[in-house]
Parts: sequence; structure tokens; C-alpha cells
Amino acid sequence: MSLSRALKASLKASLKRPFIHHNTLRFMTANGYNRKPGVSSPSEISAFVASNPGTVIVVDTRNPDFTVEPGDGRSSTLAPISGYGGPSYRPRSINLVYDRGSKSMDLTPLKEIGGGEDTPIITHCGGGGRGQKAKDYLESNGYTNVINGGG
Repeated sequence: MSLSRALKASLKASLKRPFIHHNTLRFMTANGYNRKPGVSSPSEISAFVASNPGTVIVVDTRNPDFTVEPGDGRSSTLAPISGYGGPSYRPRSINLVYDRGSKSMDLTPLKEIGGGEDTPIITHCGGGGRGQKAKDYLESNGYTNVINGGG
């Protein structure tokens, strides 16, 4: 299992329980998980989820139009984009595309599912870069409880 897939699988499982399995944290540490700037560590993600049980919303910033973001097609084979894996796939997860051109996201769907300014949010993308840009964008729009979960 790739590291990115392991992180996403752990994150998915952690949304159902208030912690990430310690074996996953050991795996990531032992294999030298190199994070992009701004990406939270596994222990930070675990603590964030534990301190917000059942209330975290995961914002998947990848673009389902793979002609716009070809890399998202590759990462989607390991972890399908939120909302595109069936009706019960990844509850409390939403796909909000971060548009590199406009440097923005449409926040309407987030608000429609109850995502307020103090809602705990974990952003992620294919590698962590857009996850950080989405985190910064959310914070610039008044969201106060956001971390970047990487890719």
C-alpha cells in the first residue's frame, strides 16, 4: 500500500473513530514520510480528529476533470475523489475543487452541508500543495479550524 493510500485509509477510518491507528503512525515514521510545507504530521492529524470526534469535514480539493488536472486522475485510482465513489463513500467528505487559475474555491457546497467558520476541516489533494492553498483560502474566508492533511 502506498504511503498516500495508507494516510487516506487511516484518515477515512479515523472519521469513524476518534484516533488514527498507531501502526499507521509507526509505518509513516519508519518510512520517512516527507511532507510538503504546511502538511500536518500524522500525530497532528490524529490529535485534531480526536479533539473533534464525529464533526470533522474532509475537503478534497482535487479536480474530477482529469483534462484540467491529469495528476488527479492518477491519485484518484488509489483514493477516489470525494463524492465519486458511491453514495456511502467517505461520509463527512466533500469535493471542493481548488482552482489554481482563480486561486479560489466555491464554498457554497461546504456551507450547504453545515460547514461553518468554526467547523473542524481537513483539506487534502493529490500531494499536499493544493491542500495548503485550500487551507489558506478557507482561513482568508473566515474559517478558523482548518488543517492540511496532505495528499
